[in-house]
Amino acid sequence: MVGRGIRADVPPIALSFWRWALALVCMLPWAWRSVRAQRRELLQHWRLLCVLGILGGACHNAINYVAMTMTTATNGVLLASATPIIIIALSWALFRKRLKAIEWGGVIVSLVGVLTIVVHGELQRVLDLRPNWGDLLVLAGDLSWALYTVLLMRRPAALHPFSFLAAICCAGLLALAPFYAWEIASGRTFQPSQSAVAAIAYAGIFPALLGFIFWNRAVAVVGSNTAGLFINLLPAMGTLLAIIFLGEQPRLFQLTGILLILGGVTLTTREHRGLKPS
Repeated sequence: MVGRGIRADVPPIALSFWRWALALVCMLPWAWRSVRAQRRELLQHWRLLCVLGILGGACHNAINYVAMTMTTATNGVLLASATPIIIIALSWALFRKRLKAIEWGGVIVSLVGVLTIVVHGELQRVLDLRPNWGDLLVLAGDLSWALYTVLLMRRPAALHPFSFLAAICCAGLLALAPFYAWEIASGRTFQPSQSAVAAIAYAGIFPALLGFIFWNRAVAVVGSNTAGLFINLLPAMGTLLAIIFLGEQPRLFQLTGILLILGGVTLTTREHRGLKPS
């Protein structure tokens, strides 16, 4: 939403680059000691860290920010709901991880909930959607995030969360640098207005820094397939925030979609905990 909202003021690569630069600056006071202590381990695993940094730190965000200049937020949310399916497919292809029937049920129920919110409960809206090049970029960004999530299962357990995040952050910035230079050379720059600085600050502190800390830990605890399903909570959260802060009136299709998403997530997480659904 932020990427689309300020697309006229902040170019997409600039937004991605500066958000990660801010995240790195914010974490360094806590990460520096662990980075120094684990420099040998970081060098030992530099290939994996570079891949994760490129996928999660550079490609995912930059591609999606570019996509939001070419497609609608509705299309973006709808296509993002395919991410859990992509994660499941990659988990099976790379590591032969399978879902149980009840977990597949949770995936399908939550997907139906996302569709209900996005199309306002009207099937005709699905038929009226018009694909574009931005949609292909959204799918490419989804693939990048899905591969990052699955490969997190190969994260070296000995690495401290801060040293790990600092390493992939540096790798992402290095990967973004030439594209950012090209963006500047093409004349696409931004003025540090109040809205631009606020957007970069939000993106750097919350989705980049805190979001990645929580996500990396979640995948380590519950696995990539279960964690991936929580991506479908994004439209539900967006709907609730709009009702709370923007004064939007709740609609039946929104409540139905939220309940379906929560029901799907509950099915999958209960199975993960070894509990039998009633």
